[in-house]
Amino acid sequence: MANTQTLRELATPDLTHLPLCITFPTLAENTSFELKSGLIQLLPSFHGLSGEEPYKHIKEFEVVCSSMKPPGVTEEQIRLRAFSFSLKDAAKDWLYYLLAGSITTWVQLKKKFLEKFFPASRAASLRKEICSIKQYSGESLYDFWERFNKLCARCPQHQISEQLLIQYFYEGLQSTDRSIIDAASGGALANKTPREAWDLIEAMAENSQQFDFRESTHTRRFNEAETSSIHQQLSELTSAVRQLAMRDTPRAKVCGICTSMDHCTDSCPILQEDGAKQVNMAGGVLAPRRQYDPYSNTYNPGWRDHPNLIYGNRQPNSFSNRPPGFHQPWQPKSQPSSSNSGSSLEDLVKSLTTTTTQLHQEIRSLAANTAQLQQDTKADKKDQDARISQLPTAINRLESHVYGKLPSQPEVNPKNVSAMTLRSGKELEGPKVKNSKSKSEEEIEKEIEEE
Repeated sequence: MANTQTLRELATPDLTHLPLCITFPTLAENTSFELKSGLIQLLPSFHGLSGEEPYKHIKEFEVVCSSMKPPGVTEEQIRLRAFSFSLKDAAKDWLYYLLAGSITTWVQLKKKFLEKFFPASRAASLRKEICSIKQYSGESLYDFWERFNKLCARCPQHQISEQLLIQYFYEGLQSTDRSIIDAASGGALANKTPREAWDLIEAMAENSQQFDFRESTHTRRFNEAETSSIHQQLSELTSAVRQLAMRDTPRAKVCGICTSMDHCTDSCPILQEDGAKQVNMAGGVLAPRRQYDPYSNTYNPGWRDHPNLIYGNRQPNSFSNRPPGFHQPWQPKSQPSSSNSGSSLEDLVKSLTTTTTQLHQEIRSLAANTAQLQQDTKADKKDQDARISQLPTAINRLESHVYGKLPSQPEVNPKNVSAMTLRSGKELEGPKVKNSKSKSEEEIEKEIEEE
C-alpha cells in the first residue's frame, strides 16, 4: 500500500512522547512517590569531564538516595528516578541518546554509566600509576599512604594482589622512611605477612600524622629566601645591562647653526669659513668675498640665498669650490664620536675575562714560588740543626786541647795506636795516621779560633 502522506506531512515533527532509556518500575497500589526539591539539591553533579571520577559519583549518589526511604518505595526505584537529575551537560546528553527502554534496573544503568565514563584505557592508566608510585621529596609517610589509598580507590578493578600493593608502596618510599619501617618490623618488612605489613604501615602512617617535622618548615623558608635573593640579583643585573646598552647607543647629532644632522656644531662649515677669514685678516691679506657670507658688514645676501633657508627645490651645496685665501682654512679639532665614548658591553666582558685569567696565572705563580721557598727554608733549617747538634762536641774537644783537661766524653785515639815507652824512658812515635775529622768539625774549630 503506497504512502498517501505528502512530503510536508512527513517532515512535520513528531509530537508524540519520546520514551527515555530508563523504564521505571511500577509502584504498588495506593503508593505515591515524589522527588522533593531538597533531595534534588543534595544530589552530586557529574558533567562528563575527563578529570571527574565516576566511581566517586556513584558512591555519593547512593549515599544521598539511601537517606530517603518513603514507605512502599525501594531504593532501586529512587535511584532510577533520581539519577538523571545528577547528570549535567555532556553526561545528560549521553543519557538522552541511549536506546529507549534499554535500561530496567539500577545495575544496568550503573554498568552503562561506568562503561562510558570509565573505559578500560583509563583503568590501565591508573594501574600503571599504582605500580610506579613514588614518594615526593618532603612528603610525609601519612600523606604518601593517603595518596596511595586514593589512587587504589579510583580504580577498584585494578586486579592487583595485596602482596604486590605492599611491594609497590615499599619500593616507592624514600630511604629514610623505608629504614624506619624495616626497623619497626623487626629488621625487614619481608618477614611480615601481607596483612601484618599492611597494618604496620597504616599504624605508622597514623602515628606520623600526630607530629610535624621542624626541618620541613625551615627548609621551605630557606628555599624561599634563596629564591627571592636570586630574583633580586637577576633584576639588578638586568637593569645594569640595560643602562650599559642605553649608554652605548649613539645619539643623533644636530648642528646648532645650520640644523644639519651630518656634523656637530663645532664642525659646521660656517664656523670654518669664519675661522679662515680671521686667519687671513691676521696675516694682512684680505680674503676674497665669498658667496653666502652671513657676516657681511653691509647688506647680508648670505641669508637670502642660503641653501638651508630656501623652501623650494635646491641643489646640494658644495663647499669645495671656495676661492682659496692666502692661508689654508682653519680646521677645527675633530671631536670624538659619541659611539666611541664608552666601551660596549662586549668589550667590558672581554676585559673582565682577560683580567681574571691574568689574576689566576699570577696566583698560580705565587703559589709555586711559595712552595719552593718553603722547601728551601726546610733544607736550610735541617742543615742548621745538624750543625748545632755537632757544636757541643766540637767545643768540648777544643777545651780539652787548650786547657789540658780530659774530655767529658771518651774520645777515640786519632792515631789509632797506643804510646810506646822503652825501659830507658825513650818514647817511640807510632805510624802517622791521617786525621779523620769531618769537614764540618774543622770549619767549626776555625770559626772558634777566629773568634
